[in-house]
Amino acid sequence: MKRGIATFTLDNGKCPPWLFERMVKLGRSMTDVLIEEYGPDEYIKRIADPVWFQSLGTVLAFDWNASGLTTILTAALKEAIRGREKELGIFIAGGKGATSRKTPDQIAEWGRVLSLPQTVTDKLVYSSKMSAKVDSSLIQDDYTLYHHAFFFSRNGAWTVVQQGMNTENATARRYHWYSDNPADITFTEEPHKGIASQLFRKQTRNLVAKKSKKNKDISIELVDSGYKTLMKDIELLRKHSGAVSRMIAFKQNSSHSAPALQGQALGGYVGQQEFVFAEFDGVEFAHHQVEMEDFTKSKYLEKILQKVTYETPADFESLLSIKGVGGKTIRALSLVSEIIYGAEPSYQDPARYSFAHGGKDATPYPIDRQTYDQTIEILQTTVRKAKINPIEKDKALRRISK
Repeated sequence: MKRGIATFTLDNGKCPPWLFERMVKLGRSMTDVLIEEYGPDEYIKRIADPVWFQSLGTVLAFDWNASGLTTILTAALKEAIRGREKELGIFIAGGKGATSRKTPDQIAEWGRVLSLPQTVTDKLVYSSKMSAKVDSSLIQDDYTLYHHAFFFSRNGAWTVVQQGMNTENATARRYHWYSDNPADITFTEEPHKGIASQLFRKQTRNLVAKKSKKNKDISIELVDSGYKTLMKDIELLRKHSGAVSRMIAFKQNSSHSAPALQGQALGGYVGQQEFVFAEFDGVEFAHHQVEMEDFTKSKYLEKILQKVTYETPADFESLLSIKGVGGKTIRALSLVSEIIYGAEPSYQDPARYSFAHGGKDATPYPIDRQTYDQTIEILQTTVRKAKINPIEKDKALRRISK
């Protein structure tokens, strides 16, 4: 199972310079030892593990449950290897805010410096862009991406660590990706590495789940049918947007799936279910009402749908990769596939494991003790071998023990 999400409380303020300097210094020493012991490809792979990444940040003295661990740890590691990337064989592009948008250019620049084949560089850039698109458009969990870091080795192994924020509940969620071959990854089905989260949402349109395959297949068929045919279905949902919102809530809160509307009068069908709609939870209904309002009011949507039907993408990944296609476009196609053609997507939050609640009671699954013990052992060995002040070394070992 390849998944990876972590949720943390949002931080206010900045990391004090003295702490950042120490994180860079210790991070540099630990990176040297890790690469010497395990090699650059294994280093990239370990960064993709949410538990490993979290543990490393904590050992470097940052709060384990704060969103700043992601951004500060990435920045510290990037600074720690600056000027020695070629020597170490690892490279880090991107970062927080505006820096995240420079990731493709930074990858391309490293491709030129390293004289990588253009096809390899292009695939690395594509991997960076697609991982961001998937987490912002296919996992519709109300987290807005604001941090994107791309780690890669000379051999083409890569890891993405990106983070989104939800300002309403003041939390951040982290997404981890990994591939040892840029040409061998399915971006649109179960693509993440590892799972960790403090918060679980009741309603998340999760289009990377295997359960959502039919919904995505129908979406492609809708695009293939042509613009005029697709817009007939769009207009049908727009005409009955309020009823559709209630229908979505019914399908998600009932133990029985509502039948598809193909060949039926939408208004008549909805009328048969009014007695059920009255029982819906107001908050959940409001969420789906917003989903439909966003869908119906978007004038830009029609231009994008016209564009994608003209380009006729071969598969769902090709559809997502088209410039301009984002969450609204994907949601519109997904709603038509679900409500009219009965292809329900998954509404299960892809987050599964919580750092806060652990797994000591085997919920949602037992703790993987072997992985945890191995992580602790490797970090302890790395710190002991690191060339740092004995006092700082002792503090780091105590943080691991704690």
